[in-house]
This record gives sequence, structure tokens and C-alpha cells, in this order.
Amino acid sequence: MDHFKRSVVWITGGGSGIGRALALRFAHEGADVVVSGRRVSKLDEVVSTIEAQGGRALAVPCDVCDVAAVRAAVRSVVERFGRLDVAVANAGVGVTGAFTALSDADWRRQFDVNVFGLANAAREAIPELQKTKGRLVLVGSVSGMMGAPGTSAYTASKFAVRGLGLTLAQELYGTGVSCTLVHPGFVATDISRVDNDGTFHPDRPDTRPSVLLWTPDHAAKVVLRAIARRDLEYVFTAHGKLGALLGKHAMRLVHLAMTRFRPAAVNATLKGKHPPGE
Repeated sequence: MDHFKRSVVWITGGGSGIGRALALRFAHEGADVVVSGRRVSKLDEVVSTIEAQGGRALAVPCDVCDVAAVRAAVRSVVERFGRLDVAVANAGVGVTGAFTALSDADWRRQFDVNVFGLANAAREAIPELQKTKGRLVLVGSVSGMMGAPGTSAYTASKFAVRGLGLTLAQELYGTGVSCTLVHPGFVATDISRVDNDGTFHPDRPDTRPSVLLWTPDHAAKVVLRAIARRDLEYVFTAHGKLGALLGKHAMRLVHLAMTRFRPAAVNATLKGKHPPGE
């Protein structure tokens, strides 16, 4: 694939998981890569890895909830590399637990990062992408197409991301800028080890079925193809595609599965034991 050779790519949430894997994959394809996030050490590690392989990269620490910081990050990208061709709004968190157990602060944190933070990144990137007829990528989730008990805040935020992406694709039509919505199924990332307050627990077990977990690198490979094609929406993994299909066209069946034959992982989420995955 040579679609991204000499392109400039900016990725939020680029220090770990899918964001990190995308950064390395873009760099492998010949792109200059800028990674943003809050964990500086993680960003620096990504940059060091890319530079060790002969690529060019830049770490720009940034909290997507801070509009001024996001604006400054985009400015840093352009000042360093002269342009912006691809912007990936990937930063996200998972707030879970029974609806009645979630506080106003829980809901605000969920939407501040997953919806408003994503919107901040898109808003600041679009003017630069219009100059290059570039690509905007919004990372949603299969949870944006179907609900599950214990994930009300997370699911609502991802439904909002899908709505935003579909609308943006229409508004950007004719400008040369494409908007691609990416909806992962289960991917082995740190999101399953971060609690509702944003604290990382490295020893927390991932209760999702290991047989269904994709590696971040596998995810990045298929996502890059979707971005290259300028797809409107791209869903992965295989079980993710099935979930999206059922969520859109067989909600009664999903309701039955989630109420009568509830998976153990869902019961654990209702008890607040772990976040929802992707």
C-alpha cells in the first residue's frame, strides 16, 4: 500500500492500543506521524520506535477535552511537517456499570472524551484537511450500533459518534475531505484496564473471550485499508460485524440475548468489574 507515502498523519490516543498500532502502520507505509495523548512516556515510546525504523514522528501531548490544547496540537503538526493529510480521532474511554449506579460526573467524563473530545479534534483538523483534500477518521465502536446492560454511558457516547460521523460525511461532501467511521469489535487494548475515574489498573484481568480478541496490529492493518478506500463506515472483527448487523436489523433478538441469555461478561460489567471493551 502506497496511499500514505509522504503523507502527514495525526492520531489522538496514539500512545497505546489501536492508536499506537495505527501510528506504526502509517509510518511503515511512509507517512510522517504525530501522536497525541496524555501519557507522555507512551507517546515518546511510539516516536522512538518509529525513528528507530527510519521514520519521522512527533509526540504532542494533548488532552482532547481542552480545545486550546487540541488547536495547539494541530498547529504543531503543520509547523513541523507543513501539512495535514489524515486526522484520526481515536482517543476514548469506557465508563460502565448499571445506569442507576452512574453519577453525573461519570456521564460527563464519558461524553467529554468520547464525544466532545472527538468533536474538538475533528473541528480543529478539518480546515487543514480541506487544504490537502485529506481524510478524517472517527473511531467509534460496535457498541454504537447495539446496546448491552451495564454500558449505557459508553453505548450512548458511541451512538453519538456514529451520528456525528454520518452527518460530517454529508457536510464534507464536495470539499475533497472524506470522513470514515471505524467500528471495532473486541481488540486487546488498555481500555479494559481503566476504571470509571480514569485510573489504569495493569493487573486487572480482561474478561472478554480471548478467542474473540484481535491484536491492535491486526486491527490497524484493516483500518488502514478502510482509510485508504475512504470508506464511509468500516466494521471489524467478524463477531463485530455480526453484532452490528443484529444491532441494526434484529434488535428483538439482541434484547432476548442480553436479557434471557446474558453473558457472564455482561453480568460482570453490571457489577462494575470492568469496562466494555471497544
